[in-house]
Amino acid sequence: MRNQIPKMNCLQYFLTILLLSCISPVYLDVINMDSQNLKSVLGGHELVFVNFYADWCRFSQILKPVFEEASNKVKEDIKEEGKVAFAKIDCDSENSIAAQYHISKYPTLKLFRNGEPLKKEYRGQRSVDALATFIKDQIKDVVEMHNTLESLDEVDTNKRNVIGYFASQDSDQYRNFAKVANQLREACKFHVAIGPISEPERTGGDTVVYRAPHTRREDLTYTGSLVSYDHMIQWANDKCVPLVREITFENAEELTEEGLPFLILFYNPDDKSIIERYNTEVAKQLLHEKNAINFLTADGSKFSHPLHHLGKSAKDLPVLAIDSFRHMYVFPHNVNNDLEQPGLLSTFIADLHSGKLHREFHHGPDPSTTSTEPPVPGEAKEATGHLPHDKSEPEQKVKEPTSPPESSFIKLAPSRNRYTILRDEL
Repeated sequence: MRNQIPKMNCLQYFLTILLLSCISPVYLDVINMDSQNLKSVLGGHELVFVNFYADWCRFSQILKPVFEEASNKVKEDIKEEGKVAFAKIDCDSENSIAAQYHISKYPTLKLFRNGEPLKKEYRGQRSVDALATFIKDQIKDVVEMHNTLESLDEVDTNKRNVIGYFASQDSDQYRNFAKVANQLREACKFHVAIGPISEPERTGGDTVVYRAPHTRREDLTYTGSLVSYDHMIQWANDKCVPLVREITFENAEELTEEGLPFLILFYNPDDKSIIERYNTEVAKQLLHEKNAINFLTADGSKFSHPLHHLGKSAKDLPVLAIDSFRHMYVFPHNVNNDLEQPGLLSTFIADLHSGKLHREFHHGPDPSTTSTEPPVPGEAKEATGHLPHDKSEPEQKVKEPTSPPESSFIKLAPSRNRYTILRDEL
């Protein structure tokens, strides 16, 4: 009997440990990523969901167990090797990686696809189910297969569409196409016809075309190499990502965090023609500024607060303004009448870059742009009411300080109730 007690105790101990392991989740799937394994982890998986965190950040501490449990949940459903990985980077010890990916707040969740970070970071709900669902949706194939060429005439003409015609799905050409499609899944819709049904469109071999919104069979053909991913993604990115984007309350935080000043057209929703005119002029006059300025449109009926901030209302639409994230500046011309005037838009942007807009708001028109008659020696100008003064004294310019409206859209930047903000870059 005495010999059985230790055996029973050992058995009970084993069962207790087993029970506890079932009750308390064991998180083994989140990879600690650092400068040593960064490339191998990103290159070894189709998707890598990365948590950029700091141990001292309370929001990072809250997210940690949620992120780990979401990793386990995803791995239960997606067991294919090299498909998905959850990873974390301690930004205090790996500050060079944090700088490389422009991490300015903790925690930041970024999704990497085929080794490349998506432009949009994850900004959804921070729950196990939400994170797991997001990744499961991202792993789904977005290429829509078509069984007839006629069905390609029924694609949504409100969207940007890329269409591929391939002899086989088992080819480097198609694999590149699918890779591009997954990378740009939120910017374009991707369609494909495979095999004999695509032959009429493949007289010169496999073909990829772009179909712009509101067009039918007015396709632009990709002329680069179909086995070059870099060439194809660059071409598709130019076609799928618009030069001018619409700002909404849903994407305002993400656009604000890009850190580029806004050139924003507030329009009347009943007047869509001004949007087309604005798109045309931006492409004509400001294409070289696309890496320095965010070109946006906004429904003036929804964004009434920024308009009010500018001293404008719905009856003043359309209104064109710059938001520099410090101040807002109104286009000093009539948008309807002068939008197409050569050089006016480019001058407006140049005056922002040079600081002229800011100076003129605070100190009045620049002397270089204001013509004045030379003063008569010893006489005072009647308009100023100044008394004659000793010429040996330094002349004091009297300036009326003014205040441009403060930025409205900076208020839509990431919230301090959700992130630890490292620095105010805007």
